[in-house]
Amino acid sequence: MSIFTTKDKTKIYYKDWGSGRPVVFSHGWPLNADAWESQMVFLAQHGYRCIAHDRRGHGRSAQPWEGNDMDTYADDLAQLMDALDLNDAILVGHSTGGGEVARYIARHGTSRVAKAVLVGSVTPLMVKSKNNPNGVPPETFDELRAGVTADRSQFFKDFTIPFYGANRKDHHVSQGVRDTFWMQAMEGGLWNELACIKVFSETDQTEDLKKFDVPTLIIHGDDDQIVPIATTSMIAAKLIKNATLKVYPGGPHGLAVTHSDQLNADLLSFIKANHPISVEL
Repeated sequence: MSIFTTKDKTKIYYKDWGSGRPVVFSHGWPLNADAWESQMVFLAQHGYRCIAHDRRGHGRSAQPWEGNDMDTYADDLAQLMDALDLNDAILVGHSTGGGEVARYIARHGTSRVAKAVLVGSVTPLMVKSKNNPNGVPPETFDELRAGVTADRSQFFKDFTIPFYGANRKDHHVSQGVRDTFWMQAMEGGLWNELACIKVFSETDQTEDLKKFDVPTLIIHGDDDQIVPIATTSMIAAKLIKNATLKVYPGGPHGLAVTHSDQLNADLLSFIKANHPISVEL
């Protein structure tokens, strides 16, 4: 196993596949680096070095009581980038991982980064508030915490249904896909996963997005039942200068699995391109 240790002595697991220009992946809650395997294999076969880590408290990484916040998540990513001396990298973040990428850019700049991709990202802010009147009601996240606390195993099994759109007509999601989600989710620490709910729902990253100065691709499904597109990526596309927005019709939150071929092709095209092309609505 590949492990590096952060400044606060937290051991972080990562996988490092292929060679060439680095593509660094940040996963969503409550998963781990394995959530990106389809994209990593595809891009590694096309001549890229693909790196993904298990966020602290998730997967095979340590489960510290402290440091479960977006700043620390971003700092962990920065320390991974420094440890591997990655340059001219493409950062790819899904859901909470999109927030991690955004906070990384805001805190650490883009000296090591060439491009960014946000997939079903929680940015700029999910929860409903005075400044975000169209956001998700706070009660929704209270229900998430209650479900994870009461019966985490069953909750995650049920959560796969909206996550992959299995409750939509003609959307086939295999039991194997759902079992894989459950397995990854159960590897994380209970406290870390509970703390992360607050992080991904309440962290306002409006100012983070304004600091992007690299070509950015935003991808989101318009039937995302977990992170609604209208209050996240539609707004993010206006905050990030010259961002390219690509909407997947009927796409759920778990695009890396349900739309893996399309996502793989879009990532490869964006990575190869000299600059973003246009906004697709």
